[in-house]
Amino acid sequence: MMTAPSRRLLVRNTSQVVTCEGRRPFDLGVVEHGSVLIEDGKVAWVGPERRLRSGLGDVVELDAGGGCVLPGFVDAHTHLAFVGDRAAEHQARLRGDRYQTGGIMNTVSATRAATTEALVSETEARAWSALASGTTTLEAKSGYGLDTATEVRLLEVIATVAERTPLRIYPTFLGAHLLPDADYLDLLVEEMLPACAPLAEGCDAFCDLGALTVAEARKALEAGKAHGLVPRLHAEELAHTGGALLAAELSCASADHLVHATEDDARALAFAGVVAVLLPATSFCLRSAYAPARRFLDRGATIALATDCNPGTSYTTSMPFVIAVACSELRLSAEEAVRAATAGGAAALQRPELGRLTVGSAGDLVVLAGETYADLAYHPGMDRVAAVVVDGEIVKGPGAADRPSGETT
Repeated sequence: MMTAPSRRLLVRNTSQVVTCEGRRPFDLGVVEHGSVLIEDGKVAWVGPERRLRSGLGDVVELDAGGGCVLPGFVDAHTHLAFVGDRAAEHQARLRGDRYQTGGIMNTVSATRAATTEALVSETEARAWSALASGTTTLEAKSGYGLDTATEVRLLEVIATVAERTPLRIYPTFLGAHLLPDADYLDLLVEEMLPACAPLAEGCDAFCDLGALTVAEARKALEAGKAHGLVPRLHAEELAHTGGALLAAELSCASADHLVHATEDDARALAFAGVVAVLLPATSFCLRSAYAPARRFLDRGATIALATDCNPGTSYTTSMPFVIAVACSELRLSAEEAVRAATAGGAAALQRPELGRLTVGSAGDLVVLAGETYADLAYHPGMDRVAAVVVDGEIVKGPGAADRPSGETT
């Protein structure tokens, strides 16, 4: 019996290939003038182009044009599925109003009223926008339903978008976004989780001022773990409430935001192996303090960067923008920021095959229109992504397949 020929892509003519194989947060394992060979969606070889063997046979070539190649960005925290916006709320904050968690209910109302078609359309448009800026993997939360039917629908929308785009999308149930009434948490445990757990991989809770208490978040996450869901936690964004220590206690995959995290929090997260997911675009939009990134690195914690794409506090899908803000405001080096946006995000999602370019890793990569990864911080807000590859297929740039009609970024 004849076997089908393997899908092979050779990325060549690079200035450098970032592998993210270094052992330290500032070591990117850069291969100067490297090439990457991808076979059947996985990296088969990476090294200096001068060492590339001849006679590769039938292979598609992607000429990097002397640009830098790095792993596809892994956005480990998004609220991708919703309809509408909260531009008026943002404008009020620009006039001096403080952020109030109750604004979430405005999006909940709009999302409940929307048709499934509208939800898919808006969520898919954001997914394509993320892909165009170099994101090849993202986590997508529910949480704008806060009733069983709509939470289920949101997770189904996320699944539909995952099928209709090249992105790798990992769904998280965030029914514990707020507690709209006194009996809601019991409803979440007894009805929502049994209905939603089969559609999700993770379970999240918003543990903060104006949202869930530590005790309430613990109840939600322990119930999620009983259904086999990976626990995650919004923690210490608006005030220090004890969420980071709860994340360490429950061995969460990640604790996210962490603006008000303390030295004790950083030690606990590092000891428990909880990834600190930092969301600088949120602080940028809220004009608030930034998470103490250096504190986590100094204590040996793994950090990740993510967009927190949501309609209230961080309406962006751009990981390059997040990297630029992280370098300027979190005081990360370009190396630390790139690693946090790739291998760090993969660690938060517990997907070690992502966020790096080594033999056996996923064939997901980004080609920059510049010779160095530092271009991402040097050109904030500019599109420096020349090509994107997911699973060994070119999805942006020369040779990319046409997208279905009607889709815009």
